[in-house]
Amino acid sequence: MPKGVPEVVPEDGLTTRQRRNQPVLAVHTGPGKGKSTAAFGMALRAWNQGFDVAVFQFVKSAKWKVGEEAAFRTLGTLHDETGAGGAVEWHKMGEGWSWTRKHGTEEDHAAAALSGWQEIARRLAAEQHRFYVLDEFTYPLKWGWVDLDDVVETLVNRPGNQHVVITGRDAPPALIEAADLVTEMTKVKHPMDAGRKGQRGIEW
Repeated sequence: MPKGVPEVVPEDGLTTRQRRNQPVLAVHTGPGKGKSTAAFGMALRAWNQGFDVAVFQFVKSAKWKVGEEAAFRTLGTLHDETGAGGAVEWHKMGEGWSWTRKHGTEEDHAAAALSGWQEIARRLAAEQHRFYVLDEFTYPLKWGWVDLDDVVETLVNRPGNQHVVITGRDAPPALIEAADLVTEMTKVKHPMDAGRKGQRGIEW
């Protein structure tokens, strides 16, 4: 797509503006680093446009305090206090989903993942947010915790103009087929190859 111009314009009866403003389903997959980071970069742009942003982390431990979470919570507070940007919600499976009564308890991981997806599906149906990040969501799909066919059908038929970004390795073919934007991160080099562990400001 040189200079932002599509190589092919489909004969779908839509105007350029209508086609441009269609909601995007994006998937960031592959073995390389940066899948979640890229998704949060998109969320940052969405926040700047005033979009309501919701993040759902499906695998990362509640004890792992990622820098993006702190930044987006601060942006959410800024929105609440000044009206700048958009509203922000951040949910982590490991600490109990905020809408469940079992907050903070040890739940079965599969049941918790399914609960998270059911809540996302409810919010999509209600058009509750404009931009969703489903971080590490490919793993519950891969492990069979959440029904893939239900996910694909729900995402494809979501109403309104809701953007969804899904991250994680081994994205299933059906999800890739349904997506509008798919990026595969491939590792060329990584500091861990030289025995270096993750470091502040890079990994968190």
